[in-house]
Amino acid sequence: MNLLFLLGDTTMSAHYDSTTFPPSVKAKAEIAIIGGSGLYDPGIIEKPIELKVYTPYGQPSDNIIVGEIEGRKVAFLPRHGRGHRIPPHKINYRANIWALKSLGVKWIIAVSAVGSLREDYKPGDLVVPDQFIDMTKKREYTFFDEGVVAHVSMADPFCEELREYLIKIGKELGYTIHDRGTYVCIEGPRFSTKAESRLWRDVFKADIIGMTLVPEVNLACEAQICYATLAMVTDYDVWAERPVTAEEVARVMAENTEKAKRIIYEVIRRLPLEPSQGKCSCCRSLATALL
Repeated sequence: MNLLFLLGDTTMSAHYDSTTFPPSVKAKAEIAIIGGSGLYDPGIIEKPIELKVYTPYGQPSDNIIVGEIEGRKVAFLPRHGRGHRIPPHKINYRANIWALKSLGVKWIIAVSAVGSLREDYKPGDLVVPDQFIDMTKKREYTFFDEGVVAHVSMADPFCEELREYLIKIGKELGYTIHDRGTYVCIEGPRFSTKAESRLWRDVFKADIIGMTLVPEVNLACEAQICYATLAMVTDYDVWAERPVTAEEVARVMAENTEKAKRIIYEVIRRLPLEPSQGKCSCCRSLATALL
């Protein structure tokens, strides 16, 4: 079965494994959840169907689960694959975003585990970042490698409408959720040195640190999908010189994952059918980008 969509002036197609996607099933999703470390199965999707999606960029991180939440069509993709088998620098970000776009996704809620670069962003807190700094080195950053040239604005890289829903609902549920934050994305898979961590904190003035935001956010913008990150603080980065055990990180991550699931469930229930004009530029990013 073929499914076509137009990305800029480039027509792309996807096809599905007939063993996992019977021709009688019409797979569509309006909202996608990209699960980060600790979130490999949301456990909140009803009537789930597992799809194996083939893309021009190779295989996505895993099969995509498509189903419903309160009547809304939802897709779930674990960024690192189930079992956390793909390191951050090896994730096929282009295949992931392309596959979700091919299903009709208009909104992406991306969950990510991060370290904190400031005292008041504590382990267990949630952050909805509004800016990022890219310190990655060797990833595939764009769909527009040839044929069509596009310079997409990333001045405001996240969907403001989706951010507002995440923040509002997080506060309603009584969680400590920060409504601003600059996410510095490093290449990984190693963690920062102390010198690097102090640089991110003291010179760059970043607030949280992780390894998976870029180029996921870039590609979502190019695909004209509204994208926001729900970042889960697991520990302080090494600038704080506070030794952290794997047991502590695992405990905080488990608690944060449950918080994230509750927020996502409520956000999906309340999101409008279409992104609101004027709230963000994600869904119209190519209007002024193509040359």
